[in-house]
Amino acid sequence: MSLSRVTVTAVRNLHPVTLSPSPRINILHGANGSGKTSLLEAIHLLGLARSFRSARLLPVIQYEQLACTVFGQVQLADGRQSSLGISRDRQGEFQIRIDGQSARSAAQLAETLPLQLINPDSFRLLEGAPKIRRQFLDWGVFHVEPRFLPAWQRLQKALRQRNSWLRHGTLDAASQAAWDRELCLASDEIDAYRRAYIQALKPVFEQTLSELVELQGLTLSYYRGWDKERELSEVLATSLSRDQQIGHTQAGPQRADLRLRLAAHNAAEILSRGQQKLVVCALRIAQGHLVDQAKRGQCIYLVDDLPSELDEQHRRALCRLLEDLHCQVFITCVDHELLREGWRTDTPVAMFHVEHGCITQTHDHRE
Repeated sequence: MSLSRVTVTAVRNLHPVTLSPSPRINILHGANGSGKTSLLEAIHLLGLARSFRSARLLPVIQYEQLACTVFGQVQLADGRQSSLGISRDRQGEFQIRIDGQSARSAAQLAETLPLQLINPDSFRLLEGAPKIRRQFLDWGVFHVEPRFLPAWQRLQKALRQRNSWLRHGTLDAASQAAWDRELCLASDEIDAYRRAYIQALKPVFEQTLSELVELQGLTLSYYRGWDKERELSEVLATSLSRDQQIGHTQAGPQRADLRLRLAAHNAAEILSRGQQKLVVCALRIAQGHLVDQAKRGQCIYLVDDLPSELDEQHRRALCRLLEDLHCQVFITCVDHELLREGWRTDTPVAMFHVEHGCITQTHDHRE
């Protein structure tokens, strides 16, 4: 799957633009602040209805414009085409169109346009809060296990009910027991999907990482959010008083985490920033392989400032792994000479120069 056409209007400093990207490698180069990352942000909006640069949408909408819009024509793996559109206004409202029909959920966009982001903040996957790693894990499970989303929605509903009861004590004993039972059932289902996914991810991750960097003793493990030796129902019962004191449920899949350790230490405390970037790249590339196996359609990769913190050897290794995914990749850099060479002669590579918000396609670097 790939974007064959992208139209962007009123996103940050970008001038209105329509691009016809290469189905494989697309390199956007230009000075800092020219608008390269803004194009990646526009594609991210199209796939997830939100920005990766700001939790608030107002900075994304161009000054004095009422809304920003992004349209895309997607070439699907089976040869069909799909059209996507997203518009977000200053009040936070958004409109999603898929093949001419209105869609209510951003999950429908994510299903159609799986995106992987690698940017200078990617190291937060290792050293940030568990929530970031849960989001990474659940993104992968969502794309390979169709039953995950309804189970996750059931979990959220049961958690809301239980947490409301913990704070206000408004449920009778029978209702409380029913919601606890629903919480445990949904939790066990989600845990099973996550464990199966990690089992599939680990060998692909280890193989991918070995092609980027040698890190002896790096381990990836999964913590499900409660004692692995006990049923969740037992844990909830024994922690009830404490849960009531703090007003929310402490144990469950909402507390799950991925743990990367090196020589019995948290990997983020030992690895250099460059090594962290390579580990995160290996995780996200491994996810792409699993999505491809499940859906016969690859992710689209958004790689912001690929050369940063990587020497030439590691840049070339990362480019080769991205190339071997046989998917569409958008890469930004200041100096395109750093990424000019190293691609196979039969890999289509499109070059775009970005200057003061204007994007100009130059040529394939082999011409």
